[in-house]
Amino acid sequence: MSTNLTTESTAEKSPRRKGKIRRVFRWAFYLIILLIGGFAIYAWATGARQEPIETGDPHMKAVVYTNYGSPDVLEIRDVKKPVPNDDQVLVKIRAASLNPLDWHYMEGTPYIMRAMGVGLRKPKSPRLGVDLAGQVEAVGKNVTEFKPGDEVFGTGHGAAFAEYVCANKTKLVLKPANLTFEQAAAVPIAALTALQGLRDKGKVQPGQKVLINGASGGVGTFAVQIAKSFGADVTGVCSTRNVDLVRSLGADHVIDYTKEDFMKSNERYDVILDNVGTQPLLGFKRVLKPKGIYVLIGGGGPNDGRLVGSLARPIKTMLMSPFISQKMGMMLAEIRQEDLTTMANLMQSGKVTPVIDRAYPLSQIREAMKYLEAGHARGKVILTIEEQNKT
Repeated sequence: MSTNLTTESTAEKSPRRKGKIRRVFRWAFYLIILLIGGFAIYAWATGARQEPIETGDPHMKAVVYTNYGSPDVLEIRDVKKPVPNDDQVLVKIRAASLNPLDWHYMEGTPYIMRAMGVGLRKPKSPRLGVDLAGQVEAVGKNVTEFKPGDEVFGTGHGAAFAEYVCANKTKLVLKPANLTFEQAAAVPIAALTALQGLRDKGKVQPGQKVLINGASGGVGTFAVQIAKSFGADVTGVCSTRNVDLVRSLGADHVIDYTKEDFMKSNERYDVILDNVGTQPLLGFKRVLKPKGIYVLIGGGGPNDGRLVGSLARPIKTMLMSPFISQKMGMMLAEIRQEDLTTMANLMQSGKVTPVIDRAYPLSQIREAMKYLEAGHARGKVILTIEEQNKT
């Protein structure tokens, strides 16, 4: 009698719990839609205007875009050469690198970005580019860390696809002498994403098993090397043509996803860094250890949904986390000078070497962006800035 009652009680609780979970997901979805709608109405009401493209002498070449769209909206124009403020450094750019963030801004997707201040109908800022490497040309009066002639790398306020840019002094560090400008330009966003994802979010410790999904891309190539420098046992997941590359970076094991599904293996991992975001989250839960950590790298791809894009997946991880023992979450890199210095030291010592797929001159920005959008780059795609404009 009591056994039947217990069985019935358990059977009743299971549907109730499933129903409760479904309600949580449904109301969370409704809340997200309301927030998106609120952001859109606010952006439409405030109607932020597009920043003007300054012209005049002295001038320089720069990439500009005045409408959202494909790489065909990108143009090379003569714009006014910037002047650093008291806390800035004027950098003569020798190389810059492309990131998924750049084509998200170019296309204005996911659309929620527009509602959050990027520009509803047209881009608020007509300039592109974050990662850079070059030589210091001038410094503001409060800058003592750098002097003209210094070789530096870092980030440049979203205007690095140009011959010159003003960068905050806290977003630059000295370039290691053993790196080319192209290699140094490949570092900031991709390397710091990998570093912070593994160290800060993943809490990677020596001897732990770490899986890098998407090990041959911009973030992935750095992640394999950084995880090895932490003393981890590293497994890289990539396509057939990239197996040798990932192995050469130091991966202890390489899985060709076209031949093997790592989600069906018996291996369990302490940390998973997911640079792809296409496989089911429940599959990652299965191959994580009970107290394992899953870190989703933000950025997304050109085929993501255009409304919320790559944000849909972190929303799912957030909703799933309370119901499982593993930690699941998303991260976006924060550009910190101390972390740029950490990467400079790792590269100076030879523990990390940037991987460059292709380099294009600034004049071929459209071709470079189209190649990045195709989603098959091995490592980083670089722009080289020729010394064309003498001012």
